[in-house]
Amino acid sequence: MKNSLCFLLFFCSTTTFANVPAIKEVRIMLHNATSNEQACTKMIGLLEPFNETNNPLLFGYRGGATMLMAKHAFNPFSKLSYFKKGKLMLESAIKADHTNVELRFLRYTIQTNVPGFLNYKSDKNLDRTFISQSLPKLKDQELKKIIIEFLLKHSK
Repeated sequence: MKNSLCFLLFFCSTTTFANVPAIKEVRIMLHNATSNEQACTKMIGLLEPFNETNNPLLFGYRGGATMLMAKHAFNPFSKLSYFKKGKLMLESAIKADHTNVELRFLRYTIQTNVPGFLNYKSDKNLDRTFISQSLPKLKDQELKKIIIEFLLKHSK
């Protein structure tokens, strides 16, 4: 009985964590989702199990991908619906982990590229300041490089 319980616990934990995609892969998927609706849909499905409680970063990326679906939708109401839904997800992820540089960078990139009529630019300057101040402490060198390139390309 004790061995069965240990096996079941081990199996459940490896099954749960085996399906967590690597953040490097998620970044690539988001990049591909900007120009490919199928990649966007696949990414949203892959990140479906994640929420602001169990993985705020992946939930934030799911929100970003949901916002990107607006780019692929034809109907203006669908576009707005995707955008609003994704925005709520991203904001919820940031609220759950407000010191996460990658989440703040994700929001910053979206706010930099989104049309002004959507009124989603209120945190842009705050996020840029936070990101710039956090860069020296950032351990993920790949993310650091991505951020620096983006900031240089989109300097004020």
